[in-house]
Amino acid sequence: MRRPPAMGTLLALIVSAASLGAQAIPVKEHVLKNGLRVLLVERPGQATIGTAWAAHAGSANERPGITGAAHLLEHMMFKGSQVIGTTDIAKDRELDAKQDALYAEITKELDLLRVKQLRGEIADLHDPKVRSPRHQQLVEELAKAVKAQQDLLRKGEFDVAYTEIGAPNTNAFTSNDVTAYILTIPANRLEFWAWMESDRLNTPVFREFYAERDVVNDERRLSEARPTGRFEEAFQSVVWQAHPYSWPVVGWGSDISTITRAELTDFFKRNYAPNNVTLSLVGGFKASEVLPLLERYFGRIPANPAGAPVVKTLEPKQVAPTRMVAEADTPPSARIVWKTVAQAHKDQCALDLLGRVLSGASGRLNKALVLDQKVALGVGGFHRPQKFGGTFTVAGMASQGQSPENVEKALLQEVERIQKEGITEEELQKAKNQAIAGLYRGQGDNLELATALAKADAISGYRSLLDLPARTNAVTREDVQRVAQAYLTPEGRNTLLYLRKAKKEAQ
Repeated sequence: MRRPPAMGTLLALIVSAASLGAQAIPVKEHVLKNGLRVLLVERPGQATIGTAWAAHAGSANERPGITGAAHLLEHMMFKGSQVIGTTDIAKDRELDAKQDALYAEITKELDLLRVKQLRGEIADLHDPKVRSPRHQQLVEELAKAVKAQQDLLRKGEFDVAYTEIGAPNTNAFTSNDVTAYILTIPANRLEFWAWMESDRLNTPVFREFYAERDVVNDERRLSEARPTGRFEEAFQSVVWQAHPYSWPVVGWGSDISTITRAELTDFFKRNYAPNNVTLSLVGGFKASEVLPLLERYFGRIPANPAGAPVVKTLEPKQVAPTRMVAEADTPPSARIVWKTVAQAHKDQCALDLLGRVLSGASGRLNKALVLDQKVALGVGGFHRPQKFGGTFTVAGMASQGQSPENVEKALLQEVERIQKEGITEEELQKAKNQAIAGLYRGQGDNLELATALAKADAISGYRSLLDLPARTNAVTREDVQRVAQAYLTPEGRNTLLYLRKAKKEAQ
């Protein structure tokens, strides 16, 4: 009778199998004549296709003055084209021009008010009470032009067109590094999808610009209204001193309120040209039939010979720890963040595994802070790599009667234990199993895989996703200890403590 394998051996077998599955993804790579990158994964016989295309640009590609442009552009890309979204394209464009001319005059008024605000003569340049009569008249005329345009619109026609072919869940997301547009479609409607997507890339019409800008600004205000909203933004700017990661993806309110259609159009032309886009399809199709179709529709979009601007600013090495203490209507907690490495960096996998060793029900932080010391109610640790740099975070919510400082101290003790003693082979193997099994599970869904491929290609190349299991398997216990020592340094700490805001006594 053969004995069953030991748990460590079983975990290793699972990891090995998952690794082989991940590496076996049969990606066919192609580049159209205009530079658009195409990634195809055929799954014969399937009735659907997961589609994703990603612009290699997010909030990190913005500049002061137009922060939030990438996220606003994501909204505008659903407004249609010269064919989709309006009953009268000529009148529609005429009203766009009228709105822009009016806003150009409003901008002059805002410039005058900005000077007054800097002098302390007014408190808020956007307060209607401080407007001149001319300024007020311009605002009213712009509102009328916006209303006139809305009467021409076929609201939501872009989404409706997809719903009618059985693809109702159009979606998109913007991050620091990438903006992606994703959808699952019936396999027999791929040409319709190619026409729709290439049309909004080739002839975008940013209609309802001023109305949608207000919608995004309201979205930002909702974020600010959360008990910790403003503190989280402030802390992000503490962690990132120089890099564009220092501002929120949604942008600063002063920029969103004043960005123009011309500025957004310029951002689009520089960052959404086909030679800065990756398209990924996974599902029921033949590459030999799909490639001519993609060339016909997406190949007609002109490339940008200059290419997308390069993000040149690098984050300087942190020379001293930072600390932020905030009172908010939220449970007391402690968070410590260190800057680390980019997604393509050789140490990314070791840092990811370090986070997994610390986290989870059987992780070191939960065992020490929650179960043994009972200083925290919940804890976690994770590595977040991005295109231009990453962060490593440990955090904990204080138990009743415990202070955030106590949680902070306990978190650091567990980090220092790994720095001094390292981790066990069993801990490493379990972390590898979790990491690779998660990748393996994500491969089964067409849309999830298409999105992962397009996003990875935009950030570090799609092969970095395929190689991830092998690179994870290659990490040693010594690697995990080394990265803990190298990156989680005392001078590199950025600490955020939340104290519960004292309640005002009833009058």
